[in-house]
Order: sequence, then structure tokens, then C-alpha cells
Amino acid sequence: MCVLFSGELSYQEYTRDPGEIHLCGVQQVVITTIRATDLTLGLRRIPAGFHVVVKVDGAEYRTSNKSIHVDQSVVEWHEHILLPCESSSKVWVSVYASFELNPILCHGECLRTFEISVGELLDRSEKLHPIIFQPKQEEIVSACTSVFMTAEQRLSDQNVAPVLCSLTILTSRDMNALALRTDAGYRLLARHRRTQNRRDLDQSIKHFERASDLCPVDHPYRPAALFNLATAKFASFQANGTCLDLDIPNSLFQDALDLRPIGHPDRPITQLRRAIFLLFLFAKRGFQSDADAAKELLSEILNVCHGNSHIYKAALIVIEKFALHPTGSIDENDLGQEWPASSMLPLSLNHLFDRAERCLHRDEPRALDEVIWLHYDALRYYNTRHPCRGKLLGNLAVILQTRFERRCNEKDLDQAIALQTEALALWPVDHIDRCGSLNNLANQLSTRFRHRGDDEDLDQAIALQTEALYLRPAGHADRSLSLNNLSTQLSTRFDHRGDDEDLDQAIALQTEALYLRPVSHADRSLSLNNLATQLSTRFDHRGDDEDLDQAIALHREALALCPVGHTDRSRSLNNLATQLSSRFRHRGDGKDLDQAIALQTEALYLRPVGHADRSLSLNNLANQLSTRFDHRSNDGDLDRAIALHEEALALCPVGHTDRSRSLDNLAIQLSTRFRYRGNNEDLDQAIALHREALTLRPDGHTDRFRSLNNLATQLSTRFDHRGNDEDLDEAIALHEDALALCPVGHTDRSLSLNNLAIRVSTRFRHRGDDGDLDQAIALHREALALRPVGHTDRSRTLNNLATQLSTRFDHRGNNEDLDHAISLYRETLALCPVGHTDRSKSLNNLATQLSTRFRRRRNDDDLDEATALHEDALALCPVGHTDRSKSLNNLANQLSTRFRHRGNDEDLDQAIALDREALALRPVGHTDRCGSLNNLAHKLSTRFRHQHNREDLNESRENLRYALTLLNQHDPRQTVVHALLARVYLLFHHSGLDAAGAGEDTDSLNVAMHHIKAAANVVSGGLLSRLRASLFWVRHSDKHGHGTQLEAYATAMQLLDAYMSTTASVSSRHMAMKNFPRTLAVDAASCAICSGDVCRAVELLEQGRTVIWTQMTRLRTSLDILQTRGDHAVALMKKFRDLSSLLDKPPADHAEATPRVDIEAEETRYRRLVQDWNGTVEEIRKIEGFSRFLLPPIFSDLQDAARDGPIVVLIASKSSCNAIIITHKQPPTSMQLSTDLQKLTKLVLAFRVAVEKEVGPKGNQTALIKALRELWDLVVGPVVENLGGFARPGSRIWWCPTSVFNFLPLHAAGEYKQKGKSLSQQYISSYTPSLTALIKARGSHEKSLSVPFVAIGQDRPNGVSFTLDAVESELELVRRLLPPLPTASFSKITSIDATKSRVLRALRDNTWFHLACHGTQRFDEPFESAFLMRDQRLSLLDITQMDLSRHQFAFLSACETAPSGWFAIRRG
Repeated sequence: MCVLFSGELSYQEYTRDPGEIHLCGVQQVVITTIRATDLTLGLRRIPAGFHVVVKVDGAEYRTSNKSIHVDQSVVEWHEHILLPCESSSKVWVSVYASFELNPILCHGECLRTFEISVGELLDRSEKLHPIIFQPKQEEIVSACTSVFMTAEQRLSDQNVAPVLCSLTILTSRDMNALALRTDAGYRLLARHRRTQNRRDLDQSIKHFERASDLCPVDHPYRPAALFNLATAKFASFQANGTCLDLDIPNSLFQDALDLRPIGHPDRPITQLRRAIFLLFLFAKRGFQSDADAAKELLSEILNVCHGNSHIYKAALIVIEKFALHPTGSIDENDLGQEWPASSMLPLSLNHLFDRAERCLHRDEPRALDEVIWLHYDALRYYNTRHPCRGKLLGNLAVILQTRFERRCNEKDLDQAIALQTEALALWPVDHIDRCGSLNNLANQLSTRFRHRGDDEDLDQAIALQTEALYLRPAGHADRSLSLNNLSTQLSTRFDHRGDDEDLDQAIALQTEALYLRPVSHADRSLSLNNLATQLSTRFDHRGDDEDLDQAIALHREALALCPVGHTDRSRSLNNLATQLSSRFRHRGDGKDLDQAIALQTEALYLRPVGHADRSLSLNNLANQLSTRFDHRSNDGDLDRAIALHEEALALCPVGHTDRSRSLDNLAIQLSTRFRYRGNNEDLDQAIALHREALTLRPDGHTDRFRSLNNLATQLSTRFDHRGNDEDLDEAIALHEDALALCPVGHTDRSLSLNNLAIRVSTRFRHRGDDGDLDQAIALHREALALRPVGHTDRSRTLNNLATQLSTRFDHRGNNEDLDHAISLYRETLALCPVGHTDRSKSLNNLATQLSTRFRRRRNDDDLDEATALHEDALALCPVGHTDRSKSLNNLANQLSTRFRHRGNDEDLDQAIALDREALALRPVGHTDRCGSLNNLAHKLSTRFRHQHNREDLNESRENLRYALTLLNQHDPRQTVVHALLARVYLLFHHSGLDAAGAGEDTDSLNVAMHHIKAAANVVSGGLLSRLRASLFWVRHSDKHGHGTQLEAYATAMQLLDAYMSTTASVSSRHMAMKNFPRTLAVDAASCAICSGDVCRAVELLEQGRTVIWTQMTRLRTSLDILQTRGDHAVALMKKFRDLSSLLDKPPADHAEATPRVDIEAEETRYRRLVQDWNGTVEEIRKIEGFSRFLLPPIFSDLQDAARDGPIVVLIASKSSCNAIIITHKQPPTSMQLSTDLQKLTKLVLAFRVAVEKEVGPKGNQTALIKALRELWDLVVGPVVENLGGFARPGSRIWWCPTSVFNFLPLHAAGEYKQKGKSLSQQYISSYTPSLTALIKARGSHEKSLSVPFVAIGQDRPNGVSFTLDAVESELELVRRLLPPLPTASFSKITSIDATKSRVLRALRDNTWFHLACHGTQRFDEPFESAFLMRDQRLSLLDITQMDLSRHQFAFLSACETAPSGWFAIRRG
């Protein structure tokens, strides 16, 4: 018997001292045979041969170098080696693998080495005791498992075979150095292959390089030296993952091959390594020549090598791998290595099975790896036709699955499934082992499903279990097992998809399985537990009490089958306790909870210190105590729960498999205690515990997802409590990591989407970034799609998405968001029937949104339904309920709304009482206290306006001032609080009351303006809220003549411009403009004039007029001048053009059925483009000379428009009507006109009536002349009188009218009497829509060398029954009036050629155009106004979507292009 020991050598200790062996009369001891086993086991390189070196008394003997075949496990040397006669003499023996056959450069790679005395050697030889070796340190298996040496004692004169001569000392110092260098290189290279230590590899290369330097050309060892160096260099490239100069090893391998010609014993090994390297190159570079050369080398190997040699087998493997990937997609890592050169015959199936069984029941990693390797090795022996191959494949699959479960390496699981699939294919339908294989494969697929969430795996597992059940019909001994397995998989699918049929079928199958396991059956308790679990699941899904009661009854029966002393009693106690706890949560019967705790206490007693499941029982009992704490608030329960979790954690020290779970459990309870007592140490400790748990669940761990979520949740809680941005950002990052672990199809993806959405939404509320809100909505939409009708969590996701849509509506005012939120809340409420724990919340949410819609649309039905819903919700939240404050707040707001609508004082008083109660339930530190203070303050101020009780107003002010102190500088709620404070101080001002508080301005009006200004400047509040606040500021500063009036207008204009830039389409911008004052720009200009700042008036007017056109022209701005400002400027110019081009494209025309998520994704993309565009513009402004790039122009720039003559800007606002005369060099002149907006409006109507009645050359034009005289007297005449000093008679002037002035024929004004004055007698009139437009037109005109002019006529468009007269003659007249080439180039499109697409191309290619056609105007939708072409309508929207930035002139000779009316007058 041999005793194994750690180290290289293992042998038995003998009681007899070796010194007692007498060698009387013996003059010689000779080793006659050396036998070594398993020399190739675990070798990392393919050897050329093996030899043994024996050292004794300073002499060294080396056996011959023997090559072996793959099926050869024993190698014997029969060369005689002479030893000393003294029994105490020491002998050193080493076994080497060489990588050359002849000549051998050095010893090679040492496989084993040991020391033995001559006496012990003789004793072992006599008793036939070999020397047994264990695997080397950190290796699963190692080459050379045993060595046996036969030794004989002889007389010196006895006839013997020749004895090996000792090796002579090398002939030169260089040769000695060569051997030492090569041996050192082999040793380090071998160590590198085991440990992957980079330093070993570098040192190995240095030794081989020195060895190569010692072998000049024609040196006999040069090919070996080159080969060794090439091998090490190749290994270096593989280790680094780089290919800086792959030509070096390529050249070395080729040189070594050239020095080993055909017939050389080492040529095949050189060819093999070079072929592998060439295929490595092919995988890296893709050159077919490398692959072709490799194939030629491999073919030669197959021709010259024995079919059972290692080199031959290795060449076959390389060829097979290449054949699988002929296109270069092979993995260079696979080709960059040689394969284990095992020659060990496989163990028997029984032996393999025994070793596998031991590994399944013991957690011994090295043993598990070894048995897997042995199975793979056996598979090479048991080919596809071998009857044992199927069992071997199946067993290997099971072992690989076991290793996956212990180490979480997904490759093991995939390989297990592949092997089990191959095994199943070997078992025909009637084979006795098919059922077992079906079951195993199903289990492995189910495991992969749980790990990755791929539905196909689960469906396939169910199909396999179904087939297995079919093969086990009624009466089959294993039918109950198949019923149980299939039931389990169906239950899993139900958990994933929520299909009731799966759950019902699972219960039916489990019921049958239970029937097949009567009272005496060993597995009855298992079936009872399984059926009970599924019934409990159905209860959770449908709420049928019978299911829960039956589950408890089954668990009671299972417990009865496990009396005191039964090994499974503790497990059964736990199961019953769990269901009783569930019933407690459903019915609230404290007896159930107390019994559950008693059962868990007994279970814990049955698992004393040292029991494997004690920590599990500690955790379960702690959880039940925690539940009782939640119900009864008994501190003792919570503290005891934490103590139990702490004990459980102590039983899971560092390295324990359950430590991470125990860390989580304790962290959760500490978090609970933090919420109850507010001790920061508890929260910090909970976070620390979750962090440790996360470190124990690295990438690939099945529970990493849970740990990421747990830590994120606690960090979010700490953020809510302390407001540290780092906590929130880290929480979001963790949720993003968790989502990355749940790809599409994963069972937990919807949960992860929901978690991330909630945190991103929190960040939006904290910082006000629109991108966060859009992302939250997109995430919730995807989550909802993964929770279809019937899914247990659908109602929660509906609610979450609705909440975010509601928030976005509040932020941006899109009615679609509000309507969608209401429909989602309705569906949520339908899923929460009476008795549902979330019904109160659902009632509140729906009511709140209906109330919001009422305020928007004034539909009484919404108001009444909202009030009724809030009353129902409050009834479900009695005193002590955690949601009572929220419900009180909601009903109060609703009653306040109804008061404002119907004026019932009782509603307002009740609302205030409810708000007071809600505030009392939100003490200092509560996250919603600020909201409660706001709500109460708002209602108190409302009651003050109604009842004039000063105490209400004072309390309202103090509440709001306090609320403001609770908000940080980035909180978007500041906008609301400041706005409410402004309203309160305005009430003080209007009422004549003293509102001054400590440190405040004594003037209530000033304080009000301060707060409304602050509201407009809260960046996180969102553009829409800020714009509304600024307009409120404008209204009240204007009303009270406050000194901030002009600043208010400027702020409103700036915010309007910014808000409009975030709107994607031209038509949507127009719709958005309808919600804001039409006369904002002219009112701002009037305000500036009244303030005496005429230049500012011009600037504001220019900024605020033609807002929509300004948005488009910004995106079409030329930046050619930047070409000369350096590379950075050129890059910015390109980026600006690219982004402008993307923003200038018309938005997608979404069909009615387009999913809302797609529409929102497009809107989000647009807003992000706007952000990038704004950032680029800011960068351009940093370039010298571009500081005002795309900013509203200043007066000094606008004044350039008057360089060819004065410009008269006409302003009509509700406060005054003014004319501003702008000249090129002098300051502008302002004059107030003796008219007002009402008179001008009447004059516009008078002109319209006159034109309609008196049109025609012979008609009586009395009314028209009267209107023209009035226009002269009120407007044009006074302007002309002031023009005398600026423009000589007969020169050109430009009119820039605004508001109603746009609809007056200024150029035709005059006295219309004999010798009377008229404008046309004194000046040539031109019009411009803005000063910027005039400057731009002149700039483009100056650049034009020739004018491309197109005349477009369409006399008979599609859908019109009559022909438009004189179109052709009109176009011909236009042609004759134009100057000839090269001044103008004329083209004409008429009749059937005048289609929409053709005309659009013509408009694109010509900068001047004349249109003669039918037209139609839409005053309700101006951008739908259109010219009628032969095939389709050419709308104004079509034209605006073209780049017309270079165009200069358009003449519209079309019907309906000029009609106007007061209803059509829009913003100036």
C-alpha cells in the first residue's frame, strides 16, 4: 500500500533502517529498468519524447529519448545504470519531457524529480513498490503519476549487459551556458503556463534569446534554439493580446523549419507549431496565404507521422477547428495553444460515476475540475457509436451544471445543455434512459432560464417535461416525479408571464402527483408542500380565500407527517409559518401571525448552534417578527429581529456562500428601524452591509441584480433624507447596472426598468432636467409592454407611467399626456377592486388627474367624479393609515377647486380643515411637509380674498416663507412657492395691509415683484413654468406701473424664444404661440418707449416679432467666415451645420396608430438635439468676433438697415400707438400718434368694407378715399412731417408695420383733394417685415451675379371646376418686364408641368419667383394655407420646410393671398 503525501514524492515509511541492509560480497548495484506512468497527463505542450536523468556521486546518466503514442500510458527504459554499493548513498532521479528528439539541446521540461537512497531503492524494487506522485501545487492533474525502478545487486565479475556511461562534461563554457540558459527558459515557460505570471514569460524569452545568441549559423543546436525562442515569443503575443511585430516569431519558426529538412526527426513538431502560428496570423490578419501555408504543413504531418502519435492527433484537431471556421472567424486563442497531450486511457464508467457522485456531494473545486477533465478525456475514447457514450455525456452535463451552480460560469451551463442535448439524441423514443435525459435537459434549460430569462429555454423545458410525462403513463413508477417536474416548470412560466392556464394546469398536475403519493408514500410530504405553494401563488394572483386555506391545510398535513424527531420537521414548520403569515397579511388576524412566529421559533429550536440551516431559521423568524413590528409597532419585535439577523450573519463568516443574503436581510431590518426611529447610524450601516453584499456578488453572480437594487434603494432613501446628490447619482448608476443584467426577454427586466425609472424621476424632481423625465416615461412604457393584461404587476406599472405622464403635463402642458394618464389610472383602478390594498392610492391618483383636467377644460363631470373618488379614498385611510395625509391633501385640493368653481364657503372651510390635519401628519423632516405648507397657504389666501380675514393672509404668508426654507437651490418647487408668495403680497398690497416681515421691504408690491421675478428665474422649474411666471410678472408690473416692467417684458421674450426652440415642428410652434399673449412684442416695445429707451424698444420688437420664422432662419445661418478661424472653428462650423440640418428637417408624420412611445422618443431626440445645438452656439460665441452670434440683435446692428433710407417702425399697443424713425447714423426718433388701437381697428374694417364694395376702375370710391384720408391724418401725415429732416423728397423710405398697421395701405395714404398731399408724391414706399429681414435681403442681393427667376402658373388645378383666366398672358408679361441675361435668367412652369414636386424643385433652384394660381387660406391653421397645383396642394408648411435663406423676392398673384380681417390679425 502506498501512502500519498503533499509534494512531489510519496512513499511509505519503513520501520527497518536502510542502513541495516547488508551488501556483503556485492561490488555493484545496477538499475536495470525504469518505468514511468501517465507522462503526458496535463502537459501544456506536445512533447517530442521523454527521458530520465540519474545523478549519483557527481556523475550524470541520461536514458534514451523515447517518443510515445496517445494510447501509451507506460514508458519503460531498459538501460542499465551503475550505482554505488553503499546503501546510504543518495541517488537523484528526474523525469523530463523533451521537445526535440535528436539532438537534445538540454534536459527539457522537468516533470518530476526526487531523491532516494540506494538501500531504499533496492527495498522498493524487491517489494514492487512504485513511487507515487500527487498533482503539483495549483494543478488539477500533473504529468508522471508514478515511477518504478528495478535495481539488482551484482558481483563485479558477473556477466551483465552494457552499463550507461555517465555524460561527459560539456566541451566548452559556451556549451555549458547554452544548456543552462535553455533549461532555465523551459522551467520559466512551464511555470508561466501554470501561473500566467508575466514576469516568468519575459525571463524565459531572455534566456532563450541568450541561448540563441550562443548558437551561430551551422551550430548543431541552432534549430532547437530558434524553435524555443519562437515558441516563447508566440506565447508572449498571446499573453499581451497585442501583435506589435508578429513577423519575429514567424521568421524564427520558418528558420527553425528550414534547418530541419525532410526526414529530420524534429521536423513534424516544428511544422505543427508553425502551422498553428500561421492560423493564428490568419485569424488576426485574414490573409488567405497564411491559411493555405498552414494547411500544407498540416497535410505533410499527416503523411509522415504515425496515426497514433500526439503530433498526428494534434494536427487533426487543428484541421477540424479550421474546417469549422474556414472564413477567418476562428478564435485566435483556440489556435494559439496546443491541447493536452494525455495518453491516459479513460477510467471505467463505474469508476467515473463514483468519482462524479463524490463531487456532487462535496464542495471540492479541484476534485470537480479533475472529474470533468476525466469525463472529457473519456469522451475521446467512447465515440458516437459506443453504447456508453450517452450516459457519459449525460453525467458530464450534470457535473458541469453543478460547477455552474457553484461558480456561475455561464459557459459551463451552455456546455451542459449542449452535451445533454447530444445525449438525448442518442436515446430513441423507447429507450429506458430517454426519460431521465429529457428530465435532466429540461432542468438545465430551466436553470438557464432563471439565469438569463430567455423564454425559449422555459418553453423548451416544458415541452421536454411534457414528453417525459407522456413516456410515463398511468401506472408508471416514476409518473408522480414527471408530474411534479412538469408542474414546477408550468408554475415558473406563470410567474414569468401570468397566464392563468399555466397555473391551473400546474395545480392539476401537482394534485395528481399527490394522489399517486398516498399517506405511506415517502414523497407525500414533498407533494403536499409543492401543491400548497402553488395554491398560495394562485391566491396571491386571484385572492380566492379557499386557495389560501387549502394551502395551509396541506402544509398542516405535511407537518403531521413530520413528527418531533423527523429530519424534515423544521422545513415543514417553516412552510406552514410562511402561509400563516400570508393569511395574516390578507386578513389581519393576529393569531395567524403569532402562530407563524411560534412555528418559526420551534423550527429555530430544532436547528441549534452548528445546524446547517440555523441561519435560515434565524432569518425566517426575524422576518416574521419584523412583520409583527409593522403591525403592532412593538420595539421589542424589531430589535429581536435585528438581533436574530445579526446572529445569522455571524454564522456566515467571510467566504460563506450565504453571507451575502444574510447581509441583505440585516440591512433591510436596519433600514426599517431607521424609518421608524430616524437613527442615521442604522441607515449608514444598512448601506455598508449592502455594499459588502454587492462585493460578494461579482459580475456573473445570479444575485448581483438583487444586490444592485438593494443598495440603490438604500442610497435613494438616504438621498431623500439628507439630499446628497452623490447618493442619488450612485443609486441611478446601480440601477443602470442592474438593467444591463436584464436584457430583452429577462424575467426581471420590467422590474429593473421600473426601478430605474423611479430614480430618474426623483432626479428630475430634484434638478428639473427634462431629459430625466422623458427617460423615466420611456422606461415605464417599456416596462408596461412587458406586463400585459393579466400580469400581477400590471397595475403598479400602469400607475407609475400615469404618474410620470401627469408630471410631464404639469411641466409642459401637453393635453395628450393628461388624457393618457387618466386612461391609465382608470385601468389601474379597475385592477384594484374593493378590498384591494392599493385601491385607496388608485382612487386618489385618478381623482387628482380628473381635477387637473377640470381646471384645464371646465367639464363639471370631471370635477364631480374627482371629488367622489377622493372621498372614497379618504374613507379607506382611517386615522393611523400611512397614506392618510396624502388623501387628506388630495380631497382638500378638490374641495378648493369646487369652491372656486361654485363658490360654496363650506367647501373652502372643509378644505382648510383637511389641509391642517394633513400638515399635522407631516412633521418637521417629512419630505412632503413643504407641499402641505403650500397647499394650506394657497387655500388661506383664497379664503382671505373671499372673507377678508387678515389672520388667513398672515398665516398664508408665514407658511410659504417657511416652505421656501425647506427647499434647496435646485428644487423646481421653488417656482410654485415664489409664485404663491407673490400672489399673497399682491393681496397685502391691494388690501392696503402692512405685510412687512423681519428683514423685508416694507412695500408689499416690491416684495411681490421680487418673488415673481425669482419664480421666473428658477432654472430647474422648467421653461413652461418659468414662462408663465414671467407673463404673470409682465401683467402685474404693467398693471401697477412697477419699475421692473421692462425687465419683466425682456425676461418673458427671452423665455418665449427658448420655449419655442424646444418645439419640433412649425405647426406645433404656431399652436403653442396661441397660448401666449398675441401682442407681447409690441407691448414690450411700447413699455420701452414709455421708459424713454427707444433703442431698446426697437430691439424688443425685433426679437419678439416673427418668432416662428426666426426659429427657422437660425438653423439656416451661414458660417463661411469661420473657415478662416482655425481648425476648432471649422469643426464647430461643421457641427453647427449638421445639427441645424437635423433640426431643420420636418418631424416625422406619425400615423394615428403610431405608438405613443415612438412619438415620445422622437420628441426626446429633438430636445437632445436642441441641447447639443445650444451648446455648439455657446462655443461659437467664444470665438473672437462671434460673441453675439444668433443673439437678439442690438440697435447699433439693426440701424444698418437704414443705410439706403430711413425706416419707419409703426407700433400699435393697448397703451399707445407710436412711430419710430430709424436713420443710418442718428439716434432713432419716436413720436406718439394721435390714435389708439381701437381707432386703428375700425380703420382696418373700414378699408375692408370699402374694398369689397368699391372695387373696380369705374366704381364710386368715396368710402375708400375717406379711409385713406383718415390714414393720412392719423398716421402717415405726422410721420411725413417728421421725415423732412431725414429724407429728401422723392427718395425711398421703408415701412415696418406691426399689429393692425400690417393691414393698412400706408403707401396709398393722402389727402385726396385738389392740391392735396399724398405719400406717393413725396416718397417711394417699400415694406419690410423686420429690420433683420431687410439687412439680410440686401446682403444676399449684393452677392448675386445673376438673378434666377421662375414664373409659375397653374390655371386648372386638381379639384377646381373652373379655369383661372389670363395666367399665360400674365407670365408672358412678367418675362417681358425682366431685364435680359446676364442680369436675370427666366424660366416658366405652367399647366400640366406645374405639379407640387416640380414647383418645389423650382422654388429651391430660383431665388426670385412669381406665382399665378388659385390659393386658399386657413386662418385657424395658417400653415395649411396653400397654392393649388395640378396634382396636390402646395402648403405654406411645405414651403417653410425648404431652405429659403438665399431667396430674395416673391410675388403672389393668387386668389385669397390678401384677404384679412380682425379675426385674422395675429401677433405683430
